[in-house]
Amino acid sequence: MASTAIIPTRMVLNQLKNRLKTARRGHKLLKDKRDELMRQFMDVIKQNKELRVKVENGLTAAFGSLQVASSIMSPEILEQSLLYPRQSVELDIRYRNIMSVDVPEYSFRTKSNDPSEIYPYGFAQTSGELDDALEQMAAVFEDMLKLAEVEKTMQLLAEEIEKTRRRVNALEYSTIPELEKNIKYITMKLEENENSTKVRLMKVKDMVLQKAHNYS
Repeated sequence: MASTAIIPTRMVLNQLKNRLKTARRGHKLLKDKRDELMRQFMDVIKQNKELRVKVENGLTAAFGSLQVASSIMSPEILEQSLLYPRQSVELDIRYRNIMSVDVPEYSFRTKSNDPSEIYPYGFAQTSGELDDALEQMAAVFEDMLKLAEVEKTMQLLAEEIEKTRRRVNALEYSTIPELEKNIKYITMKLEENENSTKVRLMKVKDMVLQKAHNYS
């Protein structure tokens, strides 16, 4: 049953037909957007899985070396060796657009390009395992930053996919059927009015002919 607020006129019918055409076009565009977002999302998931394995392996190796170093060195010397880092890092954030979603791109730069700056200590009282741990941590840092970027991208894409899915469903199961129902209702009403008008005209014609020719 169409809404009682609908006025069955040809002007309203044309307006509804235009709205239906726009809704169908928007529905197709949103479906295409949802499908492309899903494709991008699956690519990011694959990238996330590979990066996570790489980061976990790198951290495991670094923590293993640090554990060996802590078993060789005294806690005081280990703490003192790492207390004052010489290297510093600056983080930069830019954004790129994926299907109207602004996702972050992280990059970093160090204060010094000298690779030896990762060691904030002299080598006289420290073990080689501590050097290995710091080297491994420095190597995995870029992958950790990339992993954070990918996981944030996954979150933003998932939110946009859900939002787009809701809009597609609203058009598909609510807006478009409602417009089609109202168009059908108005079309039927106009046809009924047209038929009624024809019947009245035929009756008027018969009455005029009857009066003009004096027959019953």
